[in-house]
Amino acid sequence: MKLYNTLTQNVEEFVPLHPHEVGMYACGLTPYDYSHLGHAMQGIIFDVIRRYLEFKGYEVTGVGFESPRLSSGG
Repeated sequence: MKLYNTLTQNVEEFVPLHPHEVGMYACGLTPYDYSHLGHAMQGIIFDVIRRYLEFKGYEVTGVGFESPRLSSGG
């Protein structure tokens, strides 16, 4: 699997730090206005990646979302 690394700005082959184990963390979104379907995109993307990694035989740990902080739109 190849992923875009935002730090190096390159597409790189995914190599886990520990064989057969992957840790994931996804910070929750912070909506500043009315909710819309686009807010679900982050959760969907991480869920699809997690499911694919489990399908490929990896043990995925630490999956979770930080609870979103709500802000008044001003």
